[in-house]
Amino acid sequence: MSGPAIDPSLYRARDRVAIRRALVAVSDKTGLVELARALADAGVEIVSTGGTSKAIADAGIPVTQIGELTGFPEHLDGRVRTLHPKVHSGLLADLRLESHEAELAHFGIEPFELVVVNLYPFAETVASGAAPDAVIEQIDIGGPAMVRASAKNHANVAVVVSPAAYGTVVEALASGGTTLEQRRELARDAFRHTADYDAAVAAWFEQQVPGPDWTVQVGEGASSADDPGAFVPTLEVHAELAATLRYGENSHQRAALYAHPRGAGIAQATQHGGKEMSYNNYVDADAALRAAYDHDTPAIAIIKHANPCGIATADDIATAHALAHACDPVSAYGGVIAANRVITKAAAESIAPIFTEVVVAPGFEPEALELLQAKKNLRLLELPAEYAPRVRGRAEIRQISGGLLAQDPDAHFADPSSWTLAAGDAADAATLADLEFAWRAVRAVKSNGILLASGGASVGVGMGQVNRVDSCKLAVERAGERAAGSVAASDAFFPFDDGPRILLEAGVKAIVQPGGSIRDADVIAACEEYGVTLYLTGERHFFH
Repeated sequence: MSGPAIDPSLYRARDRVAIRRALVAVSDKTGLVELARALADAGVEIVSTGGTSKAIADAGIPVTQIGELTGFPEHLDGRVRTLHPKVHSGLLADLRLESHEAELAHFGIEPFELVVVNLYPFAETVASGAAPDAVIEQIDIGGPAMVRASAKNHANVAVVVSPAAYGTVVEALASGGTTLEQRRELARDAFRHTADYDAAVAAWFEQQVPGPDWTVQVGEGASSADDPGAFVPTLEVHAELAATLRYGENSHQRAALYAHPRGAGIAQATQHGGKEMSYNNYVDADAALRAAYDHDTPAIAIIKHANPCGIATADDIATAHALAHACDPVSAYGGVIAANRVITKAAAESIAPIFTEVVVAPGFEPEALELLQAKKNLRLLELPAEYAPRVRGRAEIRQISGGLLAQDPDAHFADPSSWTLAAGDAADAATLADLEFAWRAVRAVKSNGILLASGGASVGVGMGQVNRVDSCKLAVERAGERAAGSVAASDAFFPFDDGPRILLEAGVKAIVQPGGSIRDADVIAACEEYGVTLYLTGERHFFH
């Protein structure tokens, strides 16, 4: 089905449109009285609704109630106000067409040249924790209809959805009207406004539907009724400009931070001190969070260039930091630290002497905050209280040329009881705990990834190499003498036994890896030769 076709030759040219009549209905009253006074002073007739008309009238400015225009009072608790031909015909009439002009005259309807509308505060109502019925009442019906109608008819009508654009209206009053270019830009902003609003409403309804869903971090989608886990046919990306950054990965690249309006992550963190966050700071801080929150016990992750310099768990967060830093003190210089517990005074005392770019945590003890804020360049980020890693149904997305990739987050941390013992003796409790830690920690390592661990802390990391042998060599080299007696985790299977032999010769006492190579038997034989325990998980942890 298509809309009516009109002969293009019937359209009359129209650029500047004088403002004689305005429809004003806003939930955000910022600047309303000033705008209304400017309109009235310019001789513009103002038609308005509900609380908006009251605010204008209370300021002593002439205003026509919408019911006076339509001849029908607002009713159903205000649910029906503007849905009337005397409103929408005045918004949709294309006065470039003589036929539309004649129809308005026939029905005695006057056109609008300006519409000032912003919508009910739906997202704010959701954020307040309001009950479902209260949220439903904040789903605007007439507002979006007026905005869309006016934006469609921008050849004749200027539509304003934000107080930030009121200055454009005032300038137009002084210059004889709005230009087509101005109206086109305002229409673009109006359609963005209604699209964002509809996305917020759809996202809320997604949360009301029981069962699994597919909700991406920077947009919202709807699952198929037949397959609740299905990917949505259209992925709507919805994020708002939160900050313009100094530059991107390099100084010649522009950069900005966009935040999900209902997000609760690094983009919404509260900064307590230090310089402005940079693009690279955000990338590393998010990687650090990913690593720290992979552990249930107190954990610290130190990240540099999106790779871990050290990851450790302990009974307290201060000890975890000391252990993580000890993994690779040279690389930790200028790194980013994430904690999955509140930063204590003791932890702050451990962190303070080391040059660090960012510390991100769920909170800071007052004495810890005071101590770290003394480092004037150190950025301190406190996570939102709602922050939760690996949220059910939430997807990860990545941009590629011409599109986006979406996937479930990697949250596969099967209990060691499900692993297969492939070589050597079953590990004792302490060794098994280290193996489980290493298997969780290696997920944060860029592939190909090898991580050596001892005592709940990484002691050597080999990351991002194009072959697993080099990753093994790098992990052993960084561990040095600590390799002897440590355990090792590999993010994917060993294609040959050359990588494992590097670990075995360094004194690694146990290895955990996915298995699944056609040469698993060679790897198992090498571990048997050295009397080393080998577990197979059956799943890998690639991280590209």
